[in-house]
Amino acid sequence: MKTIVIYKSKTGYTKQYAQWIAEELSADILPADKVSFQKLAEYDCIIFGGRLYAVGIDGLSLIKKNFEKLRGKRLIVFAVGASPVSETTQSTIRDANLSAQQQSAIKLFYFRGGFDYAALPFFDKTLMTLMKKMILSKQRKGKELSSDEAGMLELYDKATDFTKKEDLHDLIQAALIPF
Repeated sequence: MKTIVIYKSKTGYTKQYAQWIAEELSADILPADKVSFQKLAEYDCIIFGGRLYAVGIDGLSLIKKNFEKLRGKRLIVFAVGASPVSETTQSTIRDANLSAQQQSAIKLFYFRGGFDYAALPFFDKTLMTLMKKMILSKQRKGKELSSDEAGMLELYDKATDFTKKEDLHDLIQAALIPF
């Protein structure tokens, strides 16, 4: 089975997972901006990875807009974000990004990446600064912070990398299962 791993990464965490996946599967690997539908048509298994931006998977439109044309191919998507891995996080990401029809045809995985404020582009830094101010305001008012909010405050001032190659086991297995 011919496999390609496609990724869209801004800070490097998604690219790291994509490289590990390609290495494990002896797959081709390309950044999303270098891939066309014609390129996708050459492969039996297409694995796409993108960072979470709010709850959306950055770059997923490549797969979604070609979804009908990709029928019969194994489709796997992974998202990478700073939130801890949980069933709630995974189902929220799945429901926000994939229609019911797409959910039945695409295997979705979520991996924890990391956070490095210094590596963010200006616009993202601005959004993160606003989010931090909102969380601190909530905290000053004595309101209880969610675990994600508390975690965000904890990570905000220090670069943190949660990527682990061993987290890819289930995705690798999903790619290897015969059709």
